[in-house]
Amino acid sequence: MEKANIEIHNEDSRVFFKNFDRKEGDVIITDPPFNIGFHYETYKDNLPKKEWLDMLSEVCKPPCVLILYPEMMFEFSNKIGVFPDKCVSWVFPSNLPRQHRMIAWFGVKPDFTKVQQPYKNRNISKIKKRIAEGKEAKLYDWWEINMVKNTAHAKTDHPCQMPFEVMSRIVGITPCDRVIEPFAGSGTTLVAAKEWNIDAVGVEINPNYCNIINDRLKQELLF
Repeated sequence: MEKANIEIHNEDSRVFFKNFDRKEGDVIITDPPFNIGFHYETYKDNLPKKEWLDMLSEVCKPPCVLILYPEMMFEFSNKIGVFPDKCVSWVFPSNLPRQHRMIAWFGVKPDFTKVQQPYKNRNISKIKKRIAEGKEAKLYDWWEINMVKNTAHAKTDHPCQMPFEVMSRIVGITPCDRVIEPFAGSGTTLVAAKEWNIDAVGVEINPNYCNIINDRLKQELLF
């Protein structure tokens, strides 16, 4: 099987997408900047709200999958004038006051049968039988996945690295020919695309983060 082609572009996504030839089958999958003051070195994460929403709506045109806090997702949806086709709650136990984010699909419908997760109640007879046959549940719309801790072996120098399992699930259930990641960050979306053998294009403004992405993609053990 031919291996996926993964491209990384060190550029501001607002500039990159002015000349990018987006094709049918391309789907944007991204965990964009939340505009809440994270220190990203080369990007100002505290833009005026209108400018931030303008940037997202300009770069993240459907079909797309975004990860945001619910209130932000509602604002984005209102901005582009499109309702999500599907939403998932990603829940993570932590010491943070906010412990969940929304994942929303716009202009594309995920197939939850493509990825399995363990059954919640494993003591029911028919469930025991399915488990014995090697079957598990299709994905629920409530994902309990821990954040990447600073002590994790997969942690990079990126300040808010996405968990591999979150991005792998999204990529795995989203019908697309090529993944487009306009805010590549630590590269987790691109690593997930490589695991699923799907072509991907990542754009990242910070050259240091591009180096992190390249290093991760070179590893045999991706997570």
